[in-house]
This record gives sequence, C-alpha cells and structure tokens, in this order.
Amino acid sequence: MSSPVTANNPARSPSPAPEAGLQGSLTTADLVFTVLAFNAPLATVVGFVPVVIGFGNELGAPTAFLAAGAILGLFAVGFTTMGRYLPNPGAFYAYITAGLGRPAGLGASFLALFSYYFVLIGGYAFGGIALQALVRDTFNGPDIAWWVWVLVLQAGAGVLGYLKIDFSARVLTVLLGLEVLMVLVYDAVVVLRDGPQGTTFDSFTPSAVTSGSVGLAILFGITCFSGFEATAIFREEVRSPERTIPRATYIAIGFMATLYAFGAWVMIQAYGPGHVVQATAADPTGSFTHSLQLFVGKAAVDVVSVLLCTSIFAANLSTHNVTTRYLYNLSVDGIFPRALSGVHGRHGSPHRASITTSALALVGIVILAAAGASPTKLYAMLIGIGGYALIILVLATAVAVLVYLNRHRENDLGAWHTKIAPVLAIAGLITAAVLATQNLDVLIGGSETSANVLLAVAYGLAVFGIALAFVYRRTKPDVYARIGRQDL
Repeated sequence: MSSPVTANNPARSPSPAPEAGLQGSLTTADLVFTVLAFNAPLATVVGFVPVVIGFGNELGAPTAFLAAGAILGLFAVGFTTMGRYLPNPGAFYAYITAGLGRPAGLGASFLALFSYYFVLIGGYAFGGIALQALVRDTFNGPDIAWWVWVLVLQAGAGVLGYLKIDFSARVLTVLLGLEVLMVLVYDAVVVLRDGPQGTTFDSFTPSAVTSGSVGLAILFGITCFSGFEATAIFREEVRSPERTIPRATYIAIGFMATLYAFGAWVMIQAYGPGHVVQATAADPTGSFTHSLQLFVGKAAVDVVSVLLCTSIFAANLSTHNVTTRYLYNLSVDGIFPRALSGVHGRHGSPHRASITTSALALVGIVILAAAGASPTKLYAMLIGIGGYALIILVLATAVAVLVYLNRHRENDLGAWHTKIAPVLAIAGLITAAVLATQNLDVLIGGSETSANVLLAVAYGLAVFGIALAFVYRRTKPDVYARIGRQDL
C-alpha cells in the first residue's frame, strides 16, 4: 500500500505548493458544533419534523429518524476507518478519488460544490425571510425587503469565514447551544405536562413503524443529517485528527438522530396520536410554534423566532466554511486558480477562497432577487436539490470506501469495518437515492419539470468534472496527478 500523503505535502508532482497549510486547533466539541450548525437543528425541528409526521411516516416518524441515523452510522464505520489511511482534507473529493479514481473524484468535487453552493444560497434566502418576519412581526419594525437581510447575513458569514476557524467555532458553539437548549426546554415541558392523550409509545409499535410513507420519511430524515461528512474537510484545522474526526462524526450523527427522533415523539405527545398527523399536514410550518405557545407560552414563541434566525445564520456560516474549503482544496490541486489556495498569514484561514465564496453567493442572490424569485420557493428548491446531491455523494463515497478498504487488504481491519458495515450502508443509501430520484419534485417543492432541469444540471456538472479529468490526463499530467492529492 502506498504511504498516505499529508495535506501539507499534497502530492508528488512538480506543481508549487500553496503558501502555507491551514491552521486551527479545533477540538472534538468545536467540530461537532460546526457540523451540527450546518443542519440548523432548531430549523429542522420547526420545519422538517412536522413534515415527516404529516406527510411521511406519520406516528412512526421517530423510528424514521433513528433508521436514517443508523444508515449514516453504518456509513461512518467505513468512512472514519478509511480516514486513518487517507489523511487528506478533501472529504467526498478525496475519498472518491482514492476509491474510484481521479475522474470520478473530480466529478464528485464539482457535484459537491454545486450542492453546497445551492444549500448556501437557499439558506441565505431562508434567513432573509426569517429576519424580515422577525423585525416586522415580532418587533413591529419596518418591512424591509428580504434580500437586504440576506446582505446582512452574507456580510457576517463573510467576515467570520475570513478569520481563523477557531473564532467561527466559538460563535457556532454559542448559537447552537442556545437553539438546542430551546428545543430541550420544549421537550421537557411537554413530557412533564403530558399531552391531551397522556404519554404514549404508539410510535414504536409495528403498525406505527410501517405507517404512512416510510421511504419518503427516511429520505427526509437523511437530508436532515447532511453536512456530517464535513468533519473530514477540516482535517488540517483540528487537534489530533486521527482521534478527533471519528469521534466528532459519531457524536454528530448520534446527537442528531436522538434530537430529531425524540423531538418527533414529543410533538406526537403534544398533539396526541389521534390528532398530530392532521395538524402537521394542515400546517407543517406553524404546528411546532402552535404547540410551543400552548405548552410553554407566547414568550417562548418570540424567543424561538429570534433563535430561528440565529440558527439559520449559524447554518449559513458553517456552509460558507465548507464551501470555502472545497474551493481551497481544488485550487491547491491546480483545478481552480492557484491564487485561491492562499492562506492568511495571521489567521491561517483560506481567506481568498472565503472572499470568492462570498462573491459567488452575492452574485447568486443578486440574480435571483433581480429576477423577482420567491425566497420561500427558492429555499425549498435549492435546499432540496442540494440535499439530493449530498445523498448521491454519500452513496458514491460509501462505494469508494468499500473498494478502497478491500483493495488494501494488508490493513487487516476485519470484516465489520471493510465489508459488513459498508455494504449495509450502501444498501440503505441506494434505497434513499432511488426514492430521492423518484420524489425529487416533492423534495424540492416544485414541478416535475423543475426537478428534471435541476437533475440535468447536477449530473451534467459531475460528467463535466469526469471529462475534464480525462482532458487533464492527456494535456496536463501534472495537474491530473494532483487530483484529490492521492498517491494511488
């Protein structure tokens, strides 16, 4: 087996190295909070959990979240194991390159950038309408256009993204802690007070587990875990990555599975098993706040309105940082202009890639706002297609992990790590990918035509990346050799 190549010694090629390696001292907790912030747990509990109950697995919604967590937990077994032998910070990009080859890796990197960029733009649109509503309705302030608030969010994320990653981690820790605390307060009050039908465990009966659309519920559930793989992309900026990254990955998946499953069960208690499906289906975006006001009070609704905005900002900041590091890694490898691989002398951050990410996000928002696009529809569509692309990427990575670990048999890691867990994860992810493709119009909240167009763009970018790699192999072998910074 070839010896792994470190991030500070990217590849054996004549290309010049970047100015310096990224710097940071993220702990396990910092990394967990950064990943959790990507998912905006409060926004998920407010907006996604009711959808899974009302349109998915109905009373069995808690088990759908647990099933989604189990699938990704199985994926994490191979993912973190492969990380021991592949100390590269490229996440999907590096792993798929190592397992399936440079063309597949470059195609995956373009799909990943597409996914994170759409999630970033969609998140900004969501933040804009949330801040507009907060100022106008909660504080009785002026009705300022949503895109103005987007500029505020972008400025904040851009400044923090430019600075050392440790500072962003502290901000995310505070914001995430507050939103999780609010969810736990709601959960505790409902459990202590009992719902209209008392405390029930109907959600865990066989009839409830198989009720409604189980597949659609698991699909929505998996999208709620997106971003957990970002633990690997911060490899250069964490302490003791061999221990920190696996630990953070498992903690993040376990925490999200528990928070969402328990949150779904609590919401069922709040309305009662006989009424919750109808209530969440009739008003998926307002059913949480209605029950929150009923059990905790109007003041809690106002607090959640504020925390929802900070939750969205935290998710935007986390997505900005992940997108930035994809740009940085691709520039280090010579795919994008080498200038983007610059590292700030004092902050140790990929500051040029961060500025570029901010500029691209601004361009996207300006175009959409000038076109008069509805921010609500934008959010659903962009987050949906971004989530779909992430499912495809996780599936491709799972296959790459299986191939890589079994190609390097001298690792002698045992069947669980190299075969059983990866195969089970692939089976679950294939099911999710098929369901996602069949239900993409539902996932993005748009028409079948819109779904097909977005599918064509997503897969078109992946194919373009694959084709570009073959072009580089013939015309720029030094660049081709650096793809994914592998020594295969």
